[in-house]
Amino acid sequence: MSEDTSIIDEVVNRARIAQQHYEEIGSQQLFDDACCAVGWALMEPERNRMLAELAVQETGLGNAADKVRKNHNKTLGLLRDLKGVASIGHIRDDDEKGLSLYYRPKGVIAAIVPSTNPLATPVNNIINALKTGNAIIIAPSPKGMKPALALLEHIHQNMAKLGISEDLVQLVPSPPSKAKTERLMQLCDMVVVTGSQNNVRAGYKSGTPAIGVGAGNVVTIIDETADIDAAAEKIAASKTFDNATSCSSENSVIALSSVYDEVVSALSAQGGLVLQPDEISRLADTHWRGGKMTPTLLAKDIDIMISELSLESRANHDTRFLIVPQQLIDIDSPLTSEKMSRFLTLYRADDFDDAANMAVQIQSVLGAGHSLGLHSKDDERARRLAMTARSCRIIVNQAHCFATGGFFNNGMPFSLSMGCGSWGGNSIDENLNWTHFINKVNVVRVIPENKPEVDDIFSSYWDRHGK
Repeated sequence: MSEDTSIIDEVVNRARIAQQHYEEIGSQQLFDDACCAVGWALMEPERNRMLAELAVQETGLGNAADKVRKNHNKTLGLLRDLKGVASIGHIRDDDEKGLSLYYRPKGVIAAIVPSTNPLATPVNNIINALKTGNAIIIAPSPKGMKPALALLEHIHQNMAKLGISEDLVQLVPSPPSKAKTERLMQLCDMVVVTGSQNNVRAGYKSGTPAIGVGAGNVVTIIDETADIDAAAEKIAASKTFDNATSCSSENSVIALSSVYDEVVSALSAQGGLVLQPDEISRLADTHWRGGKMTPTLLAKDIDIMISELSLESRANHDTRFLIVPQQLIDIDSPLTSEKMSRFLTLYRADDFDDAANMAVQIQSVLGAGHSLGLHSKDDERARRLAMTARSCRIIVNQAHCFATGGFFNNGMPFSLSMGCGSWGGNSIDENLNWTHFINKVNVVRVIPENKPEVDDIFSSYWDRHGK
């Protein structure tokens, strides 16, 4: 017997009524205040800590202290990006072209969010939606439902201060289910999916305009010009942050042969424990079963990993992550793929060309389109990767999981959802941001005709190649 999803129809109908009123009474000031109301619902320090602890308790993923930092920085950065941005109504006139540009909302947004980021990701989506005059309905994972409900209570309290309807921001009624999410995607005006590739594909198949993001499997290259110690420090910070829940956490590092030993020493100094062959086999058998990740090591604290892998005799209080020396790149080898745990594979490359080729091979197994890291003083190598790797972001000399989704010391928009272009099977190739939540309307007027002669277009071509 199929599940009754009529409650989703009711939720969407309430959202549609609320959105229409929000747009009618709306102003840029109201929309900006709504964004701050949602942001502060998560960023208020005591509330942030409580929600982060609840998220870890319910999902079993990550650690609360890092989630507090993530919730704060990602929300603060997004609000910085949006401050002073015109996102509704008349935007500009172009008298020369006779065009006037207006921004309008999409309508009702459905946002499917993962258990790895049950707070920061929905808040990011909600702020982008309210900034642009939309209503939004969040579909959390089952494990993320309780923290999402607690978050929503605080959001609604802050929205009430502005006199706007709580129906603008809703959750799929508990318990969440695949059937409810599918119905939501069918009824809404746009779908945003962050998380599993099954959910992304379901979004694209829903018949509703959808934005899905690709799988992460970040590879970082360290070349002979790099500041090795600085690179190791950044990689360690990124790999261990929130127990590697981020899709932007380094999964593989490729070191050029000339600096390989130095890289091993530097990563070890940052708390990396190099595993031996029998320990690598034990790790692989523990973390994957039948090609799928098990929960045993998934986003767990390092002490749990050390215990589960019987590494007590070799690890010490400085051990923060595990290093898996590897040369095999194979679709059937899980070690080639994404880890979402405090360990990374370490490859040796003959030279930079070999390293670049290896990175492409690894991301051809998983992670194409997402992002590559490069630690180097040679900027030309970053430019080469931009034209040879199938990757939408080349992150240079930065801690990858912080930088990819935007940070205060780079120019990327703050986001927790990274589009991967055609390489990753996505409709966008940039970080999900507020511009994806609007419809653009052009008023088009008559201007003096600008019709070229045929010679104007073809003369240089004819000169080079003949008629």
